[in-house]
Amino acid sequence: MNDLTNFIYPNIQLHQPDEYFLDRTVLSSRNDEVDEINATILGKFPGEKHVLMSADSIDLDNPHDGNYNPYPMEYLNSLNVSGLLLAKLVLKVGCPLMLLRNLDPSEGLCNGTWMRVLAIRSRVLHCKIISGDARFANKAVMIPRIQLSPSAETLPIPLKHRQYPVRLAFAMTINKSQEQSVKYVGINLQTSVFSHG
Repeated sequence: MNDLTNFIYPNIQLHQPDEYFLDRTVLSSRNDEVDEINATILGKFPGEKHVLMSADSIDLDNPHDGNYNPYPMEYLNSLNVSGLLLAKLVLKVGCPLMLLRNLDPSEGLCNGTWMRVLAIRSRVLHCKIISGDARFANKAVMIPRIQLSPSAETLPIPLKHRQYPVRLAFAMTINKSQEQSVKYVGINLQTSVFSHG
């Protein structure tokens, strides 16, 4: 893994321009592998780590909630439900992010927009758009936490999940990479990509 990440991201420990991040990525087939690659590269990235935990709670106003015993926060944070954002988000100032939800398309905040972290505040991420429409290039934006609630079919617990709708953008899934143009691509083949037959 280190050989792959060092090849795609040489000199990551130095401060790099926006184009450096737009020109390269590591592709993997599974989200858990992408998270592992992102964490590895973030460890080499300069700066102090900031751990941002989601704010999870049980929706007690839900009429279909039944009689749920209080769940410990550790348990709620450990749930990895499809469609929900990561409970634990680790960032550094300057690292590249990808927006995972459409927040305000008229301001360039669309699913798939690449940004860089300018500052990490208590309630918002202060970022700069580095991809997409040229009208929004280098635009400073504030990214708030958003609330998501999974459907009862996905998770039988009426969960309220609040987290920043972003993901580190050093690596991404092969599916998410569609319509992306990058010069330097590494492909992680830890797990079989073409195993369906």
